[in-house]
Amino acid sequence: MKLDLTGHHVEINETLRSYVQNKFEKLERHFDHVTGIHVVLTVSKLEHRAEATLNVSRAKLFADAVEEDMYAAIDCLVDKLDRQVKRHKEKLSSHNDRSTVRTAAVS
Repeated sequence: MKLDLTGHHVEINETLRSYVQNKFEKLERHFDHVTGIHVVLTVSKLEHRAEATLNVSRAKLFADAVEEDMYAAIDCLVDKLDRQVKRHKEKLSSHNDRSTVRTAAVS
C-alpha cells in the first residue's frame, strides 16, 4: 500500500504522519487489495478537514470528515472508509457467489 499524505495550511510532522499510517493500517486488515491512498489534511480557521481517496481493486473510494480537532477528523475519516471498504468487499464476494451459483445450476 502506498500512502501519499498532503497538507494544506498545515505542516505534516512525523507524529501526524505516523498517526495517519497507523490508522490506515486498520483498513488493510479488512481488505488486502488496497493499492494506494491519497490523504489531504486541511486547516481553515476552526475547521480541520481530512479527505482521502482509496484505490482498491475495481473501484476508487472517497471520504472526507470535518471536525474541530485534526486527530478526530482522521478518526472519523478512517471509520467512514472502513465502512465503505467492508461494503465494497461484500459486493465483490456477492458477485462471485452469484457466478458460482449460475454455473452450478447450469451443470
